[in-house]
Amino acid sequence: MTTTTRRRRLPAITLAHSDHERLANLADALADRDSVAADQLAAELERARVVADNRLAPGTVRMGAMVRFSLDGAEPRSVRLVYPGDADIEQGRISVLTPVGAALIGLTVGQSIDWIGRDNRPHHLHVLDVMADDSVDA
Repeated sequence: MTTTTRRRRLPAITLAHSDHERLANLADALADRDSVAADQLAAELERARVVADNRLAPGTVRMGAMVRFSLDGAEPRSVRLVYPGDADIEQGRISVLTPVGAALIGLTVGQSIDWIGRDNRPHHLHVLDVMADDSVDA
């Protein structure tokens, strides 16, 4: 993640080229309206290894994927990672612009990430399962 990340090394992340390109455009477009979210997303994009869409390993969180994860030791939950316009928490669709959404992008099953949130509290997210959505238009 970005600002005030723990001193621990961040996990390696991998993004499909189409996701990376579209998310970079989103971060650029958002920069004037919500610089914190834009910077957070841009930092994740900057550290990502980018691969061809057909080379993204199974079990990698990408846009449109259904992800089961635990956050701060709570009961696991499942969400679909989506673009802001498709977000609906009641339907289990979480925006990539949220702190959790930005943390999820590019992780693989079994990976974890720690960060200090906007509330100045430490958070720990662990990816348990990833189910791809082949119907997503990237």
